[in-house]
Amino acid sequence: MSAVARKTAVVVWGASGHARVVADILRLMGRYRIRGFIDDVNASRRGEAFCGARVLGGQEQLDALLENGFRHMILAFGDCRQRLRLAEFASKKGFTLVTAVHPRATVAGDARLGAGTVVAAGAVVNPAARIGKVVIVNTSASVDHECEIEDGAHIAPGARLAARVSVGRGAWVGIGAAIKEGVRIGSGAVVGAGSVVLEDIAPDVVAYGAPARTVRPTGI
Repeated sequence: MSAVARKTAVVVWGASGHARVVADILRLMGRYRIRGFIDDVNASRRGEAFCGARVLGGQEQLDALLENGFRHMILAFGDCRQRLRLAEFASKKGFTLVTAVHPRATVAGDARLGAGTVVAAGAVVNPAARIGKVVIVNTSASVDHECEIEDGAHIAPGARLAARVSVGRGAWVGIGAAIKEGVRIGSGAVVGAGSVVLEDIAPDVVAYGAPARTVRPTGI
C-alpha cells in the first residue's frame, strides 16, 4: 500500500478562504488526504478544481460519500452558528470530525482540543486550556493557561486571551482583540477587531472599543 493510500481521507465542508487554510493544515500534518470539498453556497462549482482536489457538490453528496466508505470530515468556514449546526448534522449522519493542528502551532501537553477544532499556524494554546468542539483558534492567536473555549467559538487571528478567560458557545473574538484575565465572553457574543476587553461581555451582543463597550444585540 502506498503512503498516500495509507492516509485517512477527509471531506472538507467549505470551499472558500478558510477552507484553503484548513486544507493546508491537513496536508502539512501528514496523516490526511483530502477527498474533496463540499460547497452548499454555489451549486455551479461542482467539479471545479480547488486546493488540489475537487468541489464535490453540496450536502446532497454526503450519503454517497458514506456509502463509499468516506467517514471523516472537517468543517472549514467561519460562521459559528452554522458550523455548530452542521457539525451536529454531519455527526448524526455518521461522520467523524477530525481535529487539525498546524505543525507550527504550539499546544500544551495537557491542553484539551475537541473534535473538529482547527488550530492555525503560529497559534498558542497554553497549559490546562480547554477547547471545545469545532472551535477555530486562528493564525497567531494565543489562548493562555486555564482558558475555557466552548464549542463553536472563533478566536480570530492575532487575538490574545489572558489566563482563565472563558469564551461562550459560538462566540467570536475579533482580530487583534485583547481579553483581560478572568473575563467571561458570553455565548454568541461578538468582540470587535482590536478591542480591549476588561469586563465580562453578555451573551448575544456586539461589543468593541478600548475599553470594549456593548453596542447592540447581535443580529441587528
